[in-house]
Amino acid sequence: MSPTASSIIISSLATGTIITASSYHWLMAWVGLEINTLAIIPLISKKHHPRATEASTKYFLTQAAASALILFSSTMNAQQTGTWDITQLTTTQSNTLLSMALAMKLGLAPAHFWLPEVLQGSTMTTALIISTWQKLAPLSLLYMTANNLPTTLLLILGALSALVGGWGGLNQTQLRKIMAFSSIAHLGWITTISFLLTNIMTTNLIIYIIMTTTMFSTLILSNLKTIKDTTTMSITSPAQTIMMAMTLLSLGGLPPLSGFIPKWLILEELTNQNLIPMAFLMTMAALLSLFFYLRLMYTTTMTLAPNTTTSPHKWRFTQHKPTTLTSLTTPLTLLLLPATPMLT
Repeated sequence: MSPTASSIIISSLATGTIITASSYHWLMAWVGLEINTLAIIPLISKKHHPRATEASTKYFLTQAAASALILFSSTMNAQQTGTWDITQLTTTQSNTLLSMALAMKLGLAPAHFWLPEVLQGSTMTTALIISTWQKLAPLSLLYMTANNLPTTLLLILGALSALVGGWGGLNQTQLRKIMAFSSIAHLGWITTISFLLTNIMTTNLIIYIIMTTTMFSTLILSNLKTIKDTTTMSITSPAQTIMMAMTLLSLGGLPPLSGFIPKWLILEELTNQNLIPMAFLMTMAALLSLFFYLRLMYTTTMTLAPNTTTSPHKWRFTQHKPTTLTSLTTPLTLLLLPATPMLT
């Protein structure tokens, strides 16, 4: 892709998200979402492979349907209340429609089926953008409307996403699909807390983006695609292997790593609000996710690929890919726990 095309696409992605996040009028929010969707399509389909074309088609159809639902719910609200203000979404039908539309946009269960397929058909870099940047616009709408949305529906979507994210990842061997189910589970946690405390929701989102960026940038640097590929990693780059193992534990939410912060705060708030069964369900769902993170960590650090060579060392090629992003996000993925009071 030419530098001009790349710069136009990247700036359109940024512009779409900023328009949606900074708008108070539903039509402007919709325009931002559409710009966002149309800008990512060329990035998904640039491999010129049937699977990439299929992924971009699935992504476009899902996002277009979700955007239409958002427009429909805001039009219904405007017809009944006479206002297009995002924060004044008061009619029950509009709120329910918007909740389902945002679930489709974010890939929350039961509208999650497109996410693993789209990530699998994309390059690792595009998968990183879809898993992180593309979530910001819908989540900004969720942030602004969370007080009006039906709480029971949000709790159901959150719990279902956490469970599906855990169960779905158990049977996967492709790393992009594992990261897709990881994304579904994390967004379930974000949705669960959205109507209770938006500051914890924001903290959870920031930590999720940092952890996912670290994980994807490690996979890009090591050129890993499947679980089988991770068995060679300990020989070729021992330091990176340790960092990846720690990142996986952080994604699983184990203390004293950064991934523990959102789970701790969310479970505490759910308990304070007397939502004990919900807190229990989310904890059990987190164990499902933790299992496949631990399995991935095990294959990365404790297994060796079968090789027939007589040489005890594998060739180590000079790393030509930039490591700046990984260097910035890895410390934040592992060491943010002491800063918890400042984050909330």
